[in-house]
Amino acid sequence: MTKLALLRHGHTAWNRAGQIQGRSDIPLDAEARKELAGYALPVPWEQAELWSSPLARARETAELVAAHKPKTDPALTEMNWGDWEGKRGVDLLAQNGSGYRHIEDWGWDYRPPNGESPQEVWHRLRPWAEGLKTDAVAVCHIGIMRVLLARAHGWHFDGPAPFRIKRNRLFIIDLDNWTPAPEPVRLVLREAAR
Repeated sequence: MTKLALLRHGHTAWNRAGQIQGRSDIPLDAEARKELAGYALPVPWEQAELWSSPLARARETAELVAAHKPKTDPALTEMNWGDWEGKRGVDLLAQNGSGYRHIEDWGWDYRPPNGESPQEVWHRLRPWAEGLKTDAVAVCHIGIMRVLLARAHGWHFDGPAPFRIKRNRLFIIDLDNWTPAPEPVRLVLREAAR
């Protein structure tokens, strides 16, 4: 049985400002680095293969919580938000004709201008995920996690999501039958991991 644990990267200045990051390579902020340095992967995940998005915020999160460098794969790069990168969702929602909408109204084919849809993200993620041969932790982005968890939960970006992505938690998917674990697993405090 092969399991994949998904971990969202730490905060960046753009996260805190509500800006859409997408593929923009925004680093972790100092507060996130300090917080993440106090966490570790729980047993048995500290022994799993470690992957991350090639973007700095994910790579650095992986190194901080696992204490070693991850393998990277471009498939784990955040969803391309095209013309909306750097903008704030609340501003786009207030702007007539922007086309921006809440996640529960997306569907699989929703695409930002010059960006990519959840379906397109799934097509680039699927070969990577199906190629895993051992348990793995992937430090990535909320858009990547949404697509993988949507597949596992049978959710189609139509109505409220059956999961809520929080930081410092592992969201686990059994890749043999594409089913989610009932609850995420918290990272452990580094002091307690010793």
